[in-house]
Amino acid sequence: MFKRFKEDARLIAKRDPAARNIAEVILLYSGFHAVCFHRIAHWFYNRGLCFIARTISQTSRFLTGVEIHPGAKIGKGLFIDHGMGIVIGETAEVGDNCTIYHNVTLGGTGKDRGKRHPTIGNNVLISSGAKVLGPFKVGDNSRIGANAVVLTEVEPDTTVVGVPGRAVKRGGHRIKPSIELDQVHIPDPVAQELRRLRCRLEELERALDKK
Repeated sequence: MFKRFKEDARLIAKRDPAARNIAEVILLYSGFHAVCFHRIAHWFYNRGLCFIARTISQTSRFLTGVEIHPGAKIGKGLFIDHGMGIVIGETAEVGDNCTIYHNVTLGGTGKDRGKRHPTIGNNVLISSGAKVLGPFKVGDNSRIGANAVVLTEVEPDTTVVGVPGRAVKRGGHRIKPSIELDQVHIPDPVAQELRRLRCRLEELERALDKK
């Protein structure tokens, strides 16, 4: 387990430009601490010691501001940046080398039992304030924009923004006119659709004027 902790810290230090070295990540990064607490809690959870697991989870929540249910499955190299307010549900799964910013929720949509939280693929970025709700998959290498609310499956290599979340780019190619996702200048799919309708209306008006 300690080898896993060190590997997590190494991967975080590699991806975060603010990290000067691995020691800084291990000692000062609350997101890293939350993942470490979770790995210990998950170990107890898998052995049926749920009360101990939840105690560790709640202690981690108090100390780090990150709530990860002991039953959640977390891959290697999860980078929780400025992790305050993150909630990851019991049946959620997070792949390798993912990045999650503050106030993100990987939650369910009701009181259903069984699989009710999302499965996040590898190399996925989930921006601050995003909500991913339901038992579906977010494909590898996808990006979820800030404050997006994602309620349906996301294909690999896709950028999703808006409420509800809509795909604006897939496989490096724009689905609709948009600008690069940079955490600030995020495309607005509703405005894009209105522009498309306006252009279509102008075409129809020109066609009518010619008659």
